[in-house]
Amino acid sequence: MSRNDTICAIATASGSSAISVIRISGAESFSATLNIFRKNGNPLNIDELQPYKAYYGEIFDPIPKDKPMVDDALVTFFKSPHSYTGEDSVEISCHGSEFVQQKILELLVMRGCRLAQPGEFSKRAYIYGKLDLAQAEAVADLIAAQNEAEHRIAVNQLKGGFSNELREIRSKLVDLTSLLELELDFSEEDVEFANRTKLNDLLDAALKHITKLTDSFRVGNAIKRGIPVAIVGETNTGKSTLLNAILDEERAIVSDIEGTTRDTIEETFNIEGTTYRFIDTAGIRETSETIEKIGIERTFQKISEADIVIGMLDGTKSVKNIIAAWKDIVNRVNVLKQELIIRVNKSDIMDAAKMFTLNDDYLDYMKSTYEKNIEKHGGYMTDEYCYSITGMDLYNIRGLITFSYMSARKPEDIENLKSSIRHRYTDMPQIDSNTTLVANIRHFEALTHAKESLEQVKNGMDNKLSADLLAEDLRQALYFIGSITGEVTNGEVLNNIFGRFCIGK
Repeated sequence: MSRNDTICAIATASGSSAISVIRISGAESFSATLNIFRKNGNPLNIDELQPYKAYYGEIFDPIPKDKPMVDDALVTFFKSPHSYTGEDSVEISCHGSEFVQQKILELLVMRGCRLAQPGEFSKRAYIYGKLDLAQAEAVADLIAAQNEAEHRIAVNQLKGGFSNELREIRSKLVDLTSLLELELDFSEEDVEFANRTKLNDLLDAALKHITKLTDSFRVGNAIKRGIPVAIVGETNTGKSTLLNAILDEERAIVSDIEGTTRDTIEETFNIEGTTYRFIDTAGIRETSETIEKIGIERTFQKISEADIVIGMLDGTKSVKNIIAAWKDIVNRVNVLKQELIIRVNKSDIMDAAKMFTLNDDYLDYMKSTYEKNIEKHGGYMTDEYCYSITGMDLYNIRGLITFSYMSARKPEDIENLKSSIRHRYTDMPQIDSNTTLVANIRHFEALTHAKESLEQVKNGMDNKLSADLLAEDLRQALYFIGSITGEVTNGEVLNNIFGRFCIGK
């Protein structure tokens, strides 16, 4: 990319529409536009232009003798540095005919402009200091927002809320790094310029702040991609039927033949303003079929990645088989970190006696095996880990596991399940435009590395390491924090980030 180029692109969605916007940015944007624009049949002189004022006139082709009109349009001129990119820029609002859009681009290219690369307008805004890198990425997130929570996170980041927090941390670390490096110049005199108590307090505060940000990634990523909900169970328990019922469309193939679903199927669905990513998985069973075995391995992987697991059991099977199936599911879930919802499906053809037997057996099983799960996944036992039966609903007081009956063919049961999913995801914070959540994997990785570097500084202080070693770890932390906002970066990273943007933004 050359900063000297003048670029142009269609900024609105592709296809025909009522109105389209074409953007031009660069040193020649005014002159290129004025060569194809006339007001009241007369060309505009560049000295007459008033920036930030919309001019109504005609886009025309200047090459033929009769100079035919291409379209009537509104043209707005933005003078550097007060534009989105920081350069002289123009926006042409024309009719949304695909022919008209392409013709205007053609006329601009013939006058020295070139077609913009993906994200090049935002990239220039970053280069000219109109946005930092985190804010530029927020532009793409704002465009891609599918729900209110995503929108609010992106707005906060675009306003600079996230960047300001990082700059505050980085500024204090820079001061201390400078003092440590100053000590190196006086190493022979054994002088400490950086008070170790103050340094330790600052490190604790920085680590606490960064840990808060990294911990928020689970929620931020879930909001951005959808809270992962894995639907798991043996073959023919109704997993695909349940997915289709939730989505209200035939998304997954439903068949009486066992092993129909051999790979994961993922679809997002919005429940009361929150996006969930439902994952239908291959049925769990012993098999020698190679493809099905791969699908089952992926099922186990999705269980470990999910925030919520819906364990589907076949109510038409024997009590012994149902108990064995739920044991298998519970043993694969970290009940201290994941939500587990057990549903015995096909309740419309179950007899009541089996339900009461299952209730008693399930209660005894959970009491006897919960300690094993605690031991396996970490944690401790308290009095709150006891269970009660309310109607047909069996649950522990902490609400990590529910057990009840349903029919995936009954709309009311599907609605009850949706409500249970929404209300059981209790750690979703109230998000407004001032809420800072990390939702970008690049930011999360950088913060994680910064946290590791600061922890090394603390360990070094505890072990009374020299100032040069402490300063090196602090510089590493500063590098990773600075890479988020673009204070330190490289061309490859920039190309990777902006290459994901749409053309015209």
